Amino acid sequence: MGIRRTTLPGIGTQYDVTTRTGRNLSVVVHQDGRRFLGFYEADDPDACRMSVPLEAEEAAGLARLLDPTPLEAVRTDGIGLVTEQIPVGSRSPYAGRPLGDTRARTLTGASVVAVVRRTSAHPSPGPDFRLAIGDILVAVGTREGVDALAAIVAGS
Repeated sequence: MGIRRTTLPGIGTQYDVTTRTGRNLSVVVHQDGRRFLGFYEADDPDACRMSVPLEAEEAAGLARLLDPTPLEAVRTDGIGLVTEQIPVGSRSPYAGRPLGDTRARTLTGASVVAVVRRTSAHPSPGPDFRLAIGDILVAVGTREGVDALAAIVAGS
């Protein structure tokens, strides 16, 4: 499998993937967080046969389906803790608000240990760190606590 990364000035980044069987697809990540999954023929990568727009939470869910235990994840098996990536979706009541407004640790016991925003990571964000649509919260806690935090961030 080959992956080619192309910067699209003013738009974002395109990742072209060619599988071992010769199938071609691309993922375009726009600067505003939008993502598109596209399918194309090898002889004409500009002629997209089909494009599927994905919301941030859909892209995160698809990534978890493709690789439910990513290598970069913190492994906490066997000690009662889990590490989870929680997307801040377009329907989250916390988009544009400080992380402290979630009261994550107080309400759930789970801790947000980092926020990943587009191409940069913000380790140990403080309570005044403003969340944005498309952010991914890296949370550590019990399964129940992390699930409760995901529900809070989603507005459920």
